[in-house]
Amino acid sequence: MFWKRKTTKDASPIKELTPAQVQEALAQERIVLVDVREPNEHAAEQIKGSLLNALSRFDPSSLPTGDKQVVLYCRSGMRSAKALAQCRAAGLPVNAHMAGGIMAWKRAGLPTVPQQR
Repeated sequence: MFWKRKTTKDASPIKELTPAQVQEALAQERIVLVDVREPNEHAAEQIKGSLLNALSRFDPSSLPTGDKQVVLYCRSGMRSAKALAQCRAAGLPVNAHMAGGIMAWKRAGLPTVPQQR
């Protein structure tokens, strides 16, 4: 049996950024950070300035556009990888997520905040 390799419109390599890289890019306002966890998770704790686009209702076409790179994150990196695959299948130039998710962010001693009201 032969398996076809799924091809996407975007062949750029996937970037798995470290929490330190994400923090630096946020500080320099080079990225838009998108949380793909569920609303209750985002409300309980999030990375300051992140936007919510939950994987259960994920729509790649609703991601922000512009000059800044979009970086996805979730709890551990699994859901953000799935969302990233959806972006690539849709032909969007989104190719980065934070490896290890918010768990890695917290292990690195970086701050989280409750949902901004």
